[in-house]
Amino acid sequence: MPDNYIVGVGMTPFGQHLDKSVKQLTSAAVGDALRDAGCERARIEAAFFGNVAQGVMDEQASIRGQVALLPNGFEGIPIFNVENACSTASSAFHMADAYVRSGAVDVALAVGVDKIFSTDKAKMFRFFNVGWDTQTAEDNARRLVAVGKGVEPPEGTRSTSPYSIFMDIYAAFGRQLIRQYGITQRQMAAIAAKNHCHAVENERAQYRSAMTIDEVLAARPITYPLTLPMCAPISDGAAAAIVCSEAALDRLKLDRSKAVRIRASVVRSATSRDADNFERHITALASRQAYEQAGIGPEDVDVAEVHDATAIGELIQIENLGFSGRGESGRTAELGEYSLGGRLPINPSGGLESKGHPVGATGLGQLFELVNQLRGQAGKRQVSGARLALQENGGGLWGIEEAVAHVGIFEAPSS
Repeated sequence: MPDNYIVGVGMTPFGQHLDKSVKQLTSAAVGDALRDAGCERARIEAAFFGNVAQGVMDEQASIRGQVALLPNGFEGIPIFNVENACSTASSAFHMADAYVRSGAVDVALAVGVDKIFSTDKAKMFRFFNVGWDTQTAEDNARRLVAVGKGVEPPEGTRSTSPYSIFMDIYAAFGRQLIRQYGITQRQMAAIAAKNHCHAVENERAQYRSAMTIDEVLAARPITYPLTLPMCAPISDGAAAAIVCSEAALDRLKLDRSKAVRIRASVVRSATSRDADNFERHITALASRQAYEQAGIGPEDVDVAEVHDATAIGELIQIENLGFSGRGESGRTAELGEYSLGGRLPINPSGGLESKGHPVGATGLGQLFELVNQLRGQAGKRQVSGARLALQENGGGLWGIEEAVAHVGIFEAPSS
C-alpha cells in the first residue's frame, strides 16, 4: 500500500488548565499542528476527535468533536467522535491513518483533548472509576487485586487520601512482578526517577523537577509498591496530528524533510487469558503484529514512548514490547538502559508520570514527542540518530488486562 505520513503535530502544555475550555485547548493544539505542517485549514478533509472526560465533567455528549471543531473553521467536513479509554487519541490517529489509506481523503486531522482537573473532586474521581464494566465493579476489583496475592503490603504503605481504584490494580500488577520475577520496589522507582529527570527538558511537561530513586521511594505512599511520583497526575491538555497520503505531499507542496512515515499502526482489544500468561498480553500481541507490519524487530527501535500511568505499567510494557526478557525489565531499568544516553531511551518526554496524562489526549502527546525526536528537533532530550520510533498506549480494563491498546511504529523523514 502507498505510504502515509505525519506532516504536522501540535500539543498544548499538559497540566491544570482551570482557566481554559476544551474548545480553547483544541484550538491551540490544532493551530500548532497546522503551522507545523505548513498546511491551510481548508486542506483538512476529515477530522477524528478524541475525548473521554467531557461527558462526565461537562455533560457534553454526542457531538463533542463538532462543538470543538466547527468554531475552529472545520465546517462541512466529516467529523468523527472517538472514545476509547486512555487509547482514545491513539485510536483517533489510527482511524485518521486508515481513512487516508482507504482513499476516502488525502489529508485528515486527529485531535485528542481532555479537561479533567476540577475543583469538584467527587466528579473528578467519579470519572476515573468508569474505565471498566461498571455493572461488575466489585467483581472486577476483587479479581484484579487478587493478581498481587502472595506479597503483603508493609504497614503504612497505603494512602489515607482518595485515589483512583486503578492505582490499586497497578499496585497488584506490581506485587505480581515482585512475586513472580523478584522485581523490586527500587527498580520501579528507577523508572519514575528516569522519567522525572527526562521531563526537566520538556517545556510542555506538567512536572519538571528531577528526582533521585531515593526521593521517589521516600515520597508519600499511594498503595504498595507505588509512591506518588510513580503515578501519573491528573491533567488537562490537547494534542493533534495531521496525516496525509504520499500523493498529497507533492500536490500540496508539503515539506518532505518533516514528513514522518507511518510504518505500522495496530489497535487491539483485550482477550481472555490467564493472569500469568504474559505472552498473550494485549500489547505483546499488538506489538508482534506491528513489528510484522513494519518489517522490523524490537532490536531496531531507537526510541519509544510507552504508557506509564504508573512506573509498574512501563516495566510491564518494556517486556511486552520485547525490549527486555521476561523478568529482566527491572534490572535493566536500574542499570540505566532506558535513560537518555542508554541502550533504548524510553519516555524521553517524561512519560505520563511527569509530562502528564490528559486521558483523551495522551496518545497524540506521545506522537508529538516521537515526531520531534525523528526530526531531530527534541533539543536537550534528543535521542542521537533516532530513525525508528515506537509508541504504545493502552487503556481501560477488561478481564485482567487493558481493554484496548495501540502500538505504532514510525520512521524518520528521508534526507
